[in-house]
Formats: sequence, C-alpha cells, structure tokens
Amino acid sequence: MNVKRFVLNSFLLAIGVLLHQITPPFFLGMKPDFSLIVLFIILLFNKDLKLCIASGLVAGIFTALTTSFPGGQVANIIDKLVTTIVIFLSIKAFRKYIKEQLLVIFIMSLGTLISGTVFLSSAAFISGLPGDFYELILFIVLPAALINTIVGVVLYNVINVSMERINFTLH
Repeated sequence: MNVKRFVLNSFLLAIGVLLHQITPPFFLGMKPDFSLIVLFIILLFNKDLKLCIASGLVAGIFTALTTSFPGGQVANIIDKLVTTIVIFLSIKAFRKYIKEQLLVIFIMSLGTLISGTVFLSSAAFISGLPGDFYELILFIVLPAALINTIVGVVLYNVINVSMERINFTLH
C-alpha cells in the first residue's frame, strides 16, 4: 500500500466524520452524509481495491458509531462495504467513457442511492424499519442523493484543485 494514499484517505475520512458531526440539518431535516461523500472521493482518487475496501470499512465503523437510526450499527457497516465494492467497480467500468465531472455526479448520486437502499434493506432484516421501505426511499434516500451529489461535486472539486495547487501526486 502506498503510504501517501493511506495518509490522505485517513485524513479525508477524519474530515468526513468531523463534518458529518458538526453539520446541522438544513433542508427538511436533511443534511449531507459527509462520511459517504468522502468515501466516494477516496474511491475516485484510488485504484487499489484493498485500500478502498479498508476505507469503506473504516467509514462504516465511523458511521456505525455515530448513527441515530435504531439498530443501524451493523447496517451501516454492511452498507458501506457493499457500496464501496459496487462503486469501485462502477468507477473502473465507466472512467474511460465519461468525463471527470460527469463521473463525479454519476458516482455521488448512484452511490448514495445504493448506500441508502442497502442500508434500509439490511436494517429491515436486522431490526425492522420505522416506516414503509418505499416511503423511506422516496422521502429520505432520494433527497439525500440530491444533496450528497451537489455537496459531493463541490467538495471533490475543492479537494482536486487543492491537490493540484500544491503539486500533490498520488503516484
């Protein structure tokens, strides 16, 4: 494993957890899931599956420790691992064919939809849901995907420009 990548991923995950904790809800009680956004940014910057899975596991543990969803601890870990693998493979499949900004939009929205669906499915199996599955998808996951996509594109571009300005290379 490249130590530079490992340190950058750790730093990004820590920032994601911190932002996730301090960000208040701002749209109908919704707030961006910074841990998930940062995980997608890590996946976009890395081509090493093992490092990405390790980052997904750490993101899952962090979100499990901070969740307010009843019984959501295990569901968070499952959802982050499944989402990491699916999104890593999606990036690998589409990177050559889609421009960078469109890929970021696609990954942020698809990733949030997958994450929310896997989370709700596993939570339903483990502890039950506080409402109808399809209503939760419609009123929680879809708006979260929109918010995460907007915030994720902005954050990705900020990180990308910052890395370019300081000549930070991951090779």
